[in-house]
Amino acid sequence: MKEIKAVLQPFKVAAVTDALQAIPGVGGITALDARGFGHQRGMYGLETPAKGAVNYTEKVLLILVVHDEVVDSVLSVIRDQAHTGNFGDGKVFVATVDDALRIRTGERGEGAI
Repeated sequence: MKEIKAVLQPFKVAAVTDALQAIPGVGGITALDARGFGHQRGMYGLETPAKGAVNYTEKVLLILVVHDEVVDSVLSVIRDQAHTGNFGDGKVFVATVDDALRIRTGERGEGAI
């Protein structure tokens, strides 16, 4: 199992989630409003912030846990649907999940996702 965290532009979330739902094996998606900055420090133009100022940009964090077999498909969909070619398109992180638990049934492991 893999956990995929995608930091995206808010206006791309609908397209990404619609495309992800079409992939067999994607059972659920968690979406959280987030703020942050990357290499550009939240700036897109020529403006220079005051010393010590932080310019956060609005983002959405999508979190999915999927079977190993669909990771490449999920990453391709996110890349294709979230790409604009501009700074701030986002990042995707993939991590291994050792175990999962479905609280309602007590089911563990692959079957819990």
